[in-house]
Amino acid sequence: MQSGTTEKLCVIVGAGMSGLLAARTLKQAGIRTIVFDEAREVGGRMSTCRFGDGVFDDGAQFFTVRDTCFAALVAAWQSEDVVAVWSHGFAKPDGSNNQDGHPRYRGIGGMAAIPTHLARGLDVRTAVRVSAVQHSGGYWLVQMDDGPTVRADALLITSPSEKSVALVTAGGYPLPTLVRAALENIEYTRCIAVLALLDGESNVPEPGGVQYSGDNGAGEPVWWLAENQRKGISPQASAITIHAGPRFSLENWDRTDDEVVTALIGSVHLFVGSRVREVRTRRWQYSQPVEPHSEPCLVAAETPPLVFAGDAFGGAKIEGAALSGLAAAEHIRRLLV
Repeated sequence: MQSGTTEKLCVIVGAGMSGLLAARTLKQAGIRTIVFDEAREVGGRMSTCRFGDGVFDDGAQFFTVRDTCFAALVAAWQSEDVVAVWSHGFAKPDGSNNQDGHPRYRGIGGMAAIPTHLARGLDVRTAVRVSAVQHSGGYWLVQMDDGPTVRADALLITSPSEKSVALVTAGGYPLPTLVRAALENIEYTRCIAVLALLDGESNVPEPGGVQYSGDNGAGEPVWWLAENQRKGISPQASAITIHAGPRFSLENWDRTDDEVVTALIGSVHLFVGSRVREVRTRRWQYSQPVEPHSEPCLVAAETPPLVFAGDAFGGAKIEGAALSGLAAAEHIRRLLV
């Protein structure tokens, strides 16, 4: 499948922050893009789910801004009513407030509002699994589990590094030794999330978040607790999100949902305050890179371009993922123009 014009095509694997920002940047430069993602929704860990009358951010909870380029993007999102300042700090496990003056941002209606906004006007195809990528005749051939093969002038892969290596290996492409080593050296922590819908108010203090991870090395078994109603995204019901710490998540990854729920809700029971009427779990296998790659993206080939990007490059947080996508798009633009 190929465009009927001479317009260059870049295929992007992954519809998270990096992939979507790269797609928008390339589109503005006159380069056609198609973004594939195996999930049903865009956003990756910038995920918002709903059940009952509750709304939950079940993945990334907020983001901060330090880079001036990212600050300009966030200012535009604020003007478009996509994001808002949530707080300038969170409560400690003892209930005291830890305000430091640095704004934490949330998506309006949930973190998924941001990737949903970025995906508008783009050719994004969800619930499509890319099974292999192959180099042939000066192009990249992108193969799907179910569907036609797409021929592209450039390829950007923003999947977790383990999946990225698997894609090129399945297509028989020999990654340069240093590139393969860099990708294989990226490790991720895991995170088990418990989402609990309450039949009354919780005891989570304002502004609706309790940060365990920075409390003198604490963060096990609970890393983070949020009250999504106080956060401002669940107007109809008290809905709490519990993130387990990386050690607990790894050690309890294969335990049953009931066992995990009992352990984590028991650890925060003083903040729960009301009867839990419905509960669900979510397991994030690639929660955060342990040590991100030093560069914002990784160029594996120039002709035709093959670039790797994502939150494992240049910074593990949402801001790092955004800057990685922008850097990857700039590399591809220069190589294609």
